[in-house]
Amino acid sequence: MLIVNEIFKSLQGESSCAGLPCTFIRLTGCNLRCDYCDTTYAYEEGGEMSVDQVVAEVERLGCRLVELTGGEPLLQGDVYELLRRLVSAEYQVLLETNGSINLGKVPGGVVKIVDFKAPGSGEEDKNLWRNLDYMNGMDEAKFVLSNRDDYLWAKGKVDEHRLSDRMEVLFSPIVATLNPTDLAQWILDDGLRVRLQLQLHKALWGDERGR
Repeated sequence: MLIVNEIFKSLQGESSCAGLPCTFIRLTGCNLRCDYCDTTYAYEEGGEMSVDQVVAEVERLGCRLVELTGGEPLLQGDVYELLRRLVSAEYQVLLETNGSINLGKVPGGVVKIVDFKAPGSGEEDKNLWRNLDYMNGMDEAKFVLSNRDDYLWAKGKVDEHRLSDRMEVLFSPIVATLNPTDLAQWILDDGLRVRLQLQLHKALWGDERGR
């Protein structure tokens, strides 16, 4: 059984799949409290659904691209069975996870988007860097950045772990505190091989839930 906050169809707003129609499965609960979190309603709100019920709703919505997100989806034990079911049904499956939980049980075929926490999140000490051992070229390392210090920290981690040689790397600004134009210029000035990621869904629908 899973505790589900919401299931909805929208355009993928982030990652290398940005702009594609996608079904989102948002699970309830999170073990972190990032200072900039925009889905605090997923900390506790939600209702019980079986794996069969979730799969049936995904089938009804009709998108071949599916993302599990939260909250933190890996907090719920039955999420692994759900991931296996979706992969077996030949969906393209994305998993957005906060980098603090071991990825060793995530089924093959799932694209792992790991949101490593910069100092501005207030949760930098929760990063589980050995999760890089479970990531490969189909996965994505994401850094949400609040300011110049976060950028320099993320740049250092990309260099230290040679992330751009291993996988897609996403730099995403908190636009309330970091001008995306500034971030773009820093990336260009430093010659980084990273993707500047803006939240397409927010440009289209603002903070409307279910989008």
